[in-house]
Amino acid sequence: MKAMKLFAGAVLIGFGLLIPTHAHADGMVVDKVYHPYVLPFEREVEWRFVSHQTDSGNILAQRLGMGGAINDTMALEGYLVGERDDNGDFGLQAYELELRWQLIEQGRLWADWGALFELEKQHTKDVFEATTGFVVEKEMGRASLTLNAFLVYEWGQDIENEWESEFRAQYRYRYRAAFQPAIEMYLGEDFVGIGPGFIGLHRFDGQKQLKWEAGFITEISQSEKNHSFRMALEFEF
Repeated sequence: MKAMKLFAGAVLIGFGLLIPTHAHADGMVVDKVYHPYVLPFEREVEWRFVSHQTDSGNILAQRLGMGGAINDTMALEGYLVGERDDNGDFGLQAYELELRWQLIEQGRLWADWGALFELEKQHTKDVFEATTGFVVEKEMGRASLTLNAFLVYEWGQDIENEWESEFRAQYRYRYRAAFQPAIEMYLGEDFVGIGPGFIGLHRFDGQKQLKWEAGFITEISQSEKNHSFRMALEFEF
């Protein structure tokens, strides 16, 4: 009961954060829920897939990234972003650079804090996007609550300069390493979505591990029931 109250409180905070800003113009609110931790000497390869189904069609996006820790508390990763266009052709859409920063030692305070910074440039257009925000995680026995709150600024010759925002929440139960069911919520000005998800982890020798995620999110903010499906694979070595 206490955990569900925390989740509901997180949702209310998310609504409050979204009042003065705007949601992503492309509607791709559903994406990865970030955690505030950085492993020393970590290196990783990551693949993400998001399918956003609406009454007007399907938006399909993929990310392929590679990077690693640059010190004990920071990790840098670069991505190639691909999307399917209106003609059904899939191609390179953008480049992205991401910095994750673990702000405090895990378990030192009532919750673990991190920060995220991203810079994205579209491949064929003069459009830039900068993202910054906080990542918070609170462990409660075998359960954990993770919150992401981001501000986004878009600018360039081919887009109207504007501020946007995103809020993501994930309540996860660590039933076992290979199967961790979750409830996820994503908020934007014109989007509120919620649905089930799961996370799995398999450890190899040393620091090597494979992590997989999936989620099915249903929009509840409009009469149209849009659906999003996300998947992610992350190999750390």
